[in-house]
Amino acid sequence: MKKIDAHLHLVNTISGFNGNGRLNMLGNGDAIWDDGTLIHLLPDDYGQTDFTAEAVIRLMDQEGIEKAVVLQGSLNGYQNYYTWQSIKKYPDRFIGAFSVDIFAKNYLEIVRRHVEDLGFRALKLEISEGGGLHGYHGTTPFKLDRDSRVSQILAFISDYPGFVLTVDYGNYDQISYQPEAMAHLAKRYPHLNFVVCHLSFPHVAHLERLRAALEQWQGITNLYSDISAIQDIDGETVYPFEKSQAVVRLAKEIIGADHLLWGTDAPWSATFNSYHHLATWLEQTDIFTEQELADVFYHNAQKVYFNQEAVTSIAEAEDPVMKNRA
Repeated sequence: MKKIDAHLHLVNTISGFNGNGRLNMLGNGDAIWDDGTLIHLLPDDYGQTDFTAEAVIRLMDQEGIEKAVVLQGSLNGYQNYYTWQSIKKYPDRFIGAFSVDIFAKNYLEIVRRHVEDLGFRALKLEISEGGGLHGYHGTTPFKLDRDSRVSQILAFISDYPGFVLTVDYGNYDQISYQPEAMAHLAKRYPHLNFVVCHLSFPHVAHLERLRAALEQWQGITNLYSDISAIQDIDGETVYPFEKSQAVVRLAKEIIGADHLLWGTDAPWSATFNSYHHLATWLEQTDIFTEQELADVFYHNAQKVYFNQEAVTSIAEAEDPVMKNRA
């Protein structure tokens, strides 16, 4: 079956940051935060200090995965330019999103450069308290559907067909959690597509909480969710992931298979469960019909991220800064 990994990260030079400070690679896939917290960021044999496009392609080829959507996150640090370089080098394998810190003075100029000059048609905002903007700008909480900076960004990207806003807002107990804001934005901007990461952080012990979030999105045609890393949320390591099956069944019931995108959140999620298991677990279930599974694995991501506008805009882009430098 054809597959697109709709949530994956490239790591060229680690530059992670969150409430623990900056992240520094130690080698052997290990890293340390400024506060002394140690993590194993890269699975064995992925790379000592990076997870390059070439390493990802080898991994995808082993699992028969055709393409991947490269997203950004504070854990690895924004890999915006390396993502663009990788898409240009391997246009048949990658599409991607850039990220911006909306608290930066020149945030709109950063957005403009990535959209107008580099041709991106997807923006990822990781606003979670655990690892995103609310983690290192925690004294100034904001709501996506009320913040003037977000409004300015959405007004700007509204001019560009095929644009996607992807959001990771963290767990229910974080101030950043805001499923209702995603529903409001999707209704306010019907010509844009919106993707929520990690199925709104589901916990199998609290399915009614998940239902309450997902029912706000029911019937909103331009609002999707990826189901990457949901195993990690419940600490699940037994294949084929019964807890994850339960939350995905509920998601299918409420928002439908045509609004779910499979992904892995590699490389970090592949330190808890193998990439092979993350790539194949859905095929070991009876959640979806064959056609629905094809949608979740491939067609939905193809429509949302690999739309013609996105593919063409990056293919035609030439970075004016690097051109002038040359």
